[in-house]
Amino acid sequence: MTTDEIMLFDKWPDALPLYLALREKLFAAYPKMTLKAAKTQVSFRNRHVFAMASPPWRRLRGAPESYLLVSFGLSHRSDSPRVWQSVEAYPGRWTHHAVVANAAELDGELMALIDEAYRFAMVK
Repeated sequence: MTTDEIMLFDKWPDALPLYLALREKLFAAYPKMTLKAAKTQVSFRNRHVFAMASPPWRRLRGAPESYLLVSFGLSHRSDSPRVWQSVEAYPGRWTHHAVVANAAELDGELMALIDEAYRFAMVK
């Protein structure tokens, strides 16, 4: 883990184990991916950014006290109940946000959505 990643989660230590679990799953699935930690999120990349993870730096209405916000891009709007919010950032590019409150929520359904985002980022 980089210093930038540690510093990003400094104010939200409860979200760090969720981030680490996601990070581990993503590196297991995509060992050649890269990541970049910024002020508000960590971006996971292949050719392009395919997923992001953010600590709860902004409270979401109805969200648990502690969570990890996992975002990913798809070519279409997903109707998955795991998606908290989706926005068409530009035509043919939907950004989806999922609230993850515990490690069990990093399940097959969420990972399948992220895998779809990984493949979408490779061909765009």
